[in-house]
Amino acid sequence: MKISFDIDCTPEEARAFFGLPDLKPLHDLYLDRMKTAMTEGITPADWEKMMRTWAPGIAGSFEQWQKLFMAGMTGAGLGGGSGKQG
Repeated sequence: MKISFDIDCTPEEARAFFGLPDLKPLHDLYLDRMKTAMTEGITPADWEKMMRTWAPGIAGSFEQWQKLFMAGMTGAGLGGGSGKQG
């Protein structure tokens, strides 16, 4: 025997019915922070916080990460390819 139900409700009503939290305030906060980051740019302090969070203790201090990143950025623009253009 197979029984099926069609329930007509909004996503908010479904979340409330199943007891799930309303994440709209958190979503709005996230969007505000992303808009701020896009309009104001990412500061060096923000990069440092991200790197410390993403890779704690890997390859030593933040200064080493900075040097590695800068070496990669400058090396990418200085003839790092095969010499062929096309």
